[in-house]
Amino acid sequence: MVLIRRLNVESDRFVEGFAVAHGLHRTDMNALVEIQDAHLAGHALSPGELGGKLNLSAPATTALIDRLEQAGHVVRRRSATDGRKVEVVITERAAELARGFFAPLGRHLTAAVEEFGPGERKTVVRFLTRGIEATVAAREDHGA
Repeated sequence: MVLIRRLNVESDRFVEGFAVAHGLHRTDMNALVEIQDAHLAGHALSPGELGGKLNLSAPATTALIDRLEQAGHVVRRRSATDGRKVEVVITERAAELARGFFAPLGRHLTAAVEEFGPGERKTVVRFLTRGIEATVAAREDHGA
């Protein structure tokens, strides 16, 4: 548990560097991750979905999206499948900034992962997946 905590702290410190460099709050960073992950999964988030994922009220979500849009990190657009629906999408500029900043972390983590054989990697993936599930369950126990 101590090592997991240390990994979380070091990851947070790294992410904080990007946030500070681009004038972002921690919630802004969490929002960008949610938006990007949804995009990678082939799904664009509505403002309501984003707010739900971040546990934010509608006004707080609007303020968050406004900040990110003013900074050039996201755009609001009409859904291609339902013109009544608004989606929040990360901009290419923001994606490029993130790729540039996070590339060294990616290289170092890839090098670390490559030290493990296929069986060990499967175990690590299983552990991380179960760790995420356990963390979500504990958060839900607190009603968050």
